[in-house]
Amino acid sequence: MNKLEKNKNVKEIKLEAEYPLPRSLFLNIDRSGPIPLYHQVASRIEAAIADGSVPAGARIDNEIALGERLGLSRPTIRRAIQDLVDKGILVRRRGIGTQVVRGGVTRKLELTSLYEDLSSAKRAPSTKVLAHAQTTADELVATSLGVPVGSPVLHIRRLRLAGGVPLAVLDNYLPSEFIDIKRADLEQFGLYQVLSSRGVDIRIAKQRIGARTATLEESKKLGIDRKSAVLTMERVAFDNKGHVVEFGQHAYRPDLYSFEVTLVGK
Repeated sequence: MNKLEKNKNVKEIKLEAEYPLPRSLFLNIDRSGPIPLYHQVASRIEAAIADGSVPAGARIDNEIALGERLGLSRPTIRRAIQDLVDKGILVRRRGIGTQVVRGGVTRKLELTSLYEDLSSAKRAPSTKVLAHAQTTADELVATSLGVPVGSPVLHIRRLRLAGGVPLAVLDNYLPSEFIDIKRADLEQFGLYQVLSSRGVDIRIAKQRIGARTATLEESKKLGIDRKSAVLTMERVAFDNKGHVVEFGQHAYRPDLYSFEVTLVGK
């Protein structure tokens, strides 16, 4: 197969993966009424996603193609799409296009792993291990794990996806007794599942939530703009004997992820 034929096949695959929104969704748009056209378009797309007419994970047609099919301007379509992106219903992925998601992940402040939360919500979690290596603890890692500076630790960095959509970049450091954890296990299971299989009983954690600008790597892996904000979580987890078992620094897409906490008055 020559290069031209190969490129043609790649293009055809991409076109087959795209899901053209049915024109029937927009037949009753009122072009002269008081409701803005972008709002009418967004409402109809949202309703089609909600009732399953447009499936989760579908990559919808681009702004230009949709605008031409509906006889609407590109700015109108762009604003409609952006409204749905802001709601967490659609997500723009660099090099892929605009894709339907199942909605944002809302995580209660409980001692569970992200993998467990996604599994419980039937969000089809998957993992790409970006780094897996023994390293030495710097001052922050050593203080967090309660080990001397320079001690051997296991560093892992993972990209967590929900339904194929990138959701979080997870950085974790573990004490030397866990250096033999296999990369393949981390690709198949959540970290807390792996630790539990080794007899570790995680009972308590100290956690800090914040926000910052995404790093270059995070923006590429999560498919967001370079200067976008990410939601952050820093966690130190302890087992039932009071020993530190992991120190994590995680970055989440804020348009697809949030924390939930219940407050009770005194």
